[in-house]
Amino acid sequence: MDTFEVIATAAFGVEAVVGQEVRALGYQNVRVDNGKVTFTADAVGISRANLWLRSADRVFIKMGEFPALTFEELFERTKALPWEEVLPPNACFPVIGKSVKSKLYSVSDCQAIVKKAIVERLKMKYRKSWFEEDGPRFVIEVSLLKDVATLAIDTSGSGLHKRGYRQLASKAPLRETLAAALVQLSFWNADRLLVDPFCGSGTILFEAAMIGLNMTPGLNRTFDSENWPWIPSSVWKRAREEALDAIRRDVHFRLLGYDIDGKVLKIARHNAKLAGVDGYIDFHTQPFERFSTKRKYGCIITNPPYGERLGDRKEAEELYRQMGKLFKPLDTWSLYVLSPYEGFERLFGRKADRKRKLYNGRIKVYYYQFFGPRPPKPGGELEQKGEQLMPNADELL
Repeated sequence: MDTFEVIATAAFGVEAVVGQEVRALGYQNVRVDNGKVTFTADAVGISRANLWLRSADRVFIKMGEFPALTFEELFERTKALPWEEVLPPNACFPVIGKSVKSKLYSVSDCQAIVKKAIVERLKMKYRKSWFEEDGPRFVIEVSLLKDVATLAIDTSGSGLHKRGYRQLASKAPLRETLAAALVQLSFWNADRLLVDPFCGSGTILFEAAMIGLNMTPGLNRTFDSENWPWIPSSVWKRAREEALDAIRRDVHFRLLGYDIDGKVLKIARHNAKLAGVDGYIDFHTQPFERFSTKRKYGCIITNPPYGERLGDRKEAEELYRQMGKLFKPLDTWSLYVLSPYEGFERLFGRKADRKRKLYNGRIKVYYYQFFGPRPPKPGGELEQKGEQLMPNADELL
């Protein structure tokens, strides 16, 4: 195979963001569907997609898609696919699966049948009766949705949210891919001040900093497909060199993160160094009620505490009222708040300009977006002079 139909999976609500990312990489035949974005790419495209996609969950090679109403049909249609073009004789190929609204509802049976069908195909093509499976890893997914089976090979390995910088984590960290989507759905750019008053371990700020620097999110990790024999190591080497060359080393900006928990901010500072963005973010221990600013323009992107238990829920509702009061003077700022509360706008005291439904893990949340006016050009209030960095945090606010 020279080119492939590639699937970039995505969480509900961020598919359009992933579609924009794929188009920005220059790939063709891009189609956005529920939970995925499909496009056409070669081996180089597989490496670049894994390195560059910020909001996608994983990158798959689609091997086939067909109706499957019986186990026999699943077996025969799977066996007919050209697995030998992708799997070497020593491939380790575990099969995972899922089934939604399909007659073939037993996932374990579907996995076993797909595995057996692939083995039979490889026996015929490689003229072997036994496969050691002691070589590179090719995780195969069989997904059944409304009696249609999709067979795909995972090129990523660990999920793309695992950037490599989160060696330490707070109790309820925001997934990196969702944080990147929040930033990309905002009007923030590196010329504007960005503040997260509930930053926790700093994920939103890390992802914003990497976007501002044009730093690829996958640069500090590895992928299963790096070990595949038919993708030359030179392809991955060039893709990583391209990513390093693309980093903007001439930009200067500061991001501000506040949290009441000093221990979690220690984690944030540690992870910021691992991400290579510690020179662009200031973290400060501060309760939210002390938040204020004299800056005319800026962005707030934040994921405040949810308060899922009843007692915490009341505290969260009071927090949302407090946010409305403290943010009310910021009528020239753009505000972005992630919350599971459908009644957030009532508590906040303002109707959002846009509300987008997303999922933070399995929790349904809403991204409330309040748009401020465009700052004056060039660079708004944050125009830089020479090589001087932004002022310190106190001066910024």
